[in-house]
Amino acid sequence: MLDQATRRWRAALFVFMLVAGVGMASWVARTPAVRDALGVSTGGMGVVLFGLSTGSMAGVLVSGPLVRRYGGRSVMWGGAAVLTAGLAVTAGGAEWSLAGGVFAGLALFGSGLGLAEVAVNIEGAAVERRIGRPVLPVLHGCFSLGTVLGALLGLALTAAHFPVGAHLLAVAVLTAAATVWAVRAVPAGTGREAAAEAAAGPRDRLAALRVWRDGRLVLIGMIVLVMAFTEGAANDWLPLLMVDGHGVSATAGSLTYTAFAVAMTVGR
Repeated sequence: MLDQATRRWRAALFVFMLVAGVGMASWVARTPAVRDALGVSTGGMGVVLFGLSTGSMAGVLVSGPLVRRYGGRSVMWGGAAVLTAGLAVTAGGAEWSLAGGVFAGLALFGSGLGLAEVAVNIEGAAVERRIGRPVLPVLHGCFSLGTVLGALLGLALTAAHFPVGAHLLAVAVLTAAATVWAVRAVPAGTGREAAAEAAAGPRDRLAALRVWRDGRLVLIGMIVLVMAFTEGAANDWLPLLMVDGHGVSATAGSLTYTAFAVAMTVGR
């Protein structure tokens, strides 16, 4: 039997990832509307989308050291604040037709998501150790389920010609409320037990690098890289590809992305 604190801890992680997925899909489903609002070319939209990629990489790279120093809960707080601000800034950039604003908003959203996602996975692994059952597959499935919900919302609002800025701002408010509830249920200090590694000597650091000699680990990393590249390409371009390359409506483009999100969820 799980105690109440552990059940709430696990549920909080599921909710956090679900809401993060809603935020991501809400943006993706409305990319054709954002492109029209900005009045940029396909190449210009590629530059705007680059903000999400650079932000995500920055967040992922700094998240591990931050978790070791401050714990997963603190990093989740920071990631939630940054990704929520990113959605709000993206909404403002779309509303006022500012490509730079959308780029900055996506960079913030990506960095916040990268920060939080690493911390959430560390928290999920801790819950697995506590209860002795797999948690991470369901955790990632919650993110995919969130993308389905966000895509369906984006599809409905696209069909209704709802303003994209108001849509993303509403999702930012929802994200803020849900993540505040979720992070409060996460115990402090998870991941901080590895802080002693930060003071490790040169020999210990060299020993840690030897793990890269494991061919299986490198192969797993390559598989993850390829799959992330594929998923990222679909997330960035699928609705725009359908609208610009196949001449379908923005609603049909959102529907195509929704089908992709459903397939990802079923697979997970």
